[in-house]
Amino acid sequence: MIEMMYDVKDRVAVVTGSSRGIGKQCALAFAEAGAKMVLNYVSNKEAAEITAEEIEGLGGEAIVVQADVKDFESCLALGEEAISKFGKIDFLVNNAGINRDITFSRMSQQEWQEVIDTNLGALFNMSKACVPHMRDNNFGSIVSISSIIGETGNIGQSNYAATKSGMYGFTKSLARELAKDNIRVNTVSPGFVETDMLHTVPADLLAGIKDEIPLGRFGYPDEVALAVLYLCSTAGSWITGSNISMNGGHNML
Repeated sequence: MIEMMYDVKDRVAVVTGSSRGIGKQCALAFAEAGAKMVLNYVSNKEAAEITAEEIEGLGGEAIVVQADVKDFESCLALGEEAISKFGKIDFLVNNAGINRDITFSRMSQQEWQEVIDTNLGALFNMSKACVPHMRDNNFGSIVSISSIIGETGNIGQSNYAATKSGMYGFTKSLARELAKDNIRVNTVSPGFVETDMLHTVPADLLAGIKDEIPLGRFGYPDEVALAVLYLCSTAGSWITGSNISMNGGHNML
């Protein structure tokens, strides 16, 4: 019974930025649960192909598609390639994102716009690419990876915080619009997770951050991936317009 509740077997999942970190772990989790994967990368083809090989090693099926999520036409092409290969799109995980951390007084317009276009613009672009196909089947689930920074803000991250906070408004609005089509839309907001992005933070700052986390450690990408899988699975079938905030107690809402 429990296995049936989490069943995503033969569903098709698109995960953006799935060559590493949280995106890669999402792809592996979905594949292990039986989903067919559409992996996306913007520049690191080799890493994406390694992820595909790992999925095939699990007995799964995956294709690798290059697309820049801030480019509308590129996203539409990704969607069409998914349909050409698998015939449908059931799940979309908006994971791809960047940061350009700098205090507002020194932030350039380019540093602002690049983060907005990549982190927030991608939600529009990828949803436009996938939602029509979900509507065709009267089924779908969209999960966007937000952040604790969208909940709290942070010095030097006004651009990043704006995008991650903006995801909540987009998600709730789209969830209301698409409920009639049996398409659910949610977010997951991780705290500080062991990824390449975290490792760019100076060691002394990392130590201070860890001291502020009640559970005493950073998160792991696979923990986030399981939350995403839950939201897309049958177990999460009555959840839409919601956010799972997971941060070791760092921000208790």
